[in-house]
Amino acid sequence: MKRAMLSLAAALTAVCLPALAAAQFSLAPLPYAAVALEPHIDRMTMEIHHGRHHAAYVNNLNAQVKNFPGLAGLSLEDLQGRISTFNAAVRNNGGGHYNHDLFWKLMAPEGQRGKPSAAVAAAINAAFGSLDEMRKRFDAAALGRFGSGWAWVIVTPDKKLAVTSTPNQDNPLMDLPDIQRGTPILALDVWEHAYYLKYQNKRAEYVTNWWNVVNWNEVNKRFDAVVK
Repeated sequence: MKRAMLSLAAALTAVCLPALAAAQFSLAPLPYAAVALEPHIDRMTMEIHHGRHHAAYVNNLNAQVKNFPGLAGLSLEDLQGRISTFNAAVRNNGGGHYNHDLFWKLMAPEGQRGKPSAAVAAAINAAFGSLDEMRKRFDAAALGRFGSGWAWVIVTPDKKLAVTSTPNQDNPLMDLPDIQRGTPILALDVWEHAYYLKYQNKRAEYVTNWWNVVNWNEVNKRFDAVVK
């Protein structure tokens, strides 16, 4: 009996260890309660978006570690810069994981959002003329993205700000053609799953209301990290 139990334990260990080893990437909890962004983004959307959609990207990405053992040695950010060397599953799910991990951090509850720092405000004015003009261009990128995708404010390689957009789960860190490269400091998810429960097909209303939850403290921190 004891020998049988030991054999069973060994078999379970053999099954479980590869699975644990493959779990290179993980889903971090939301940095605030799911209700914290209401009324602009509702609790149910946040729960489904994070707990199902984002979780699926993480699980699907981890499933690719067996096909690409080199994934286990890459950070999530480094993966984006080498995405062209992997298959579509890694591109879609690796991008989805990175994009959403960033997206949650770029929003915050009331009282924790801050405002553009002097350095960020100066960079915005230099690139766009004003914050209002940047918002207009960003909104146009978000509304002009046909189907699913993202709108971004990036710091370009020459340390200037630019607004851009990508399809699906692509992002400006990826080494892919037809993508304006840069480091994202602001991002908006315009997939329908990000807003449909509350806004249905009114993407413009979602985009407008989203500005009320932007975490400028995080934007400032990310800008400083790039330009220092």
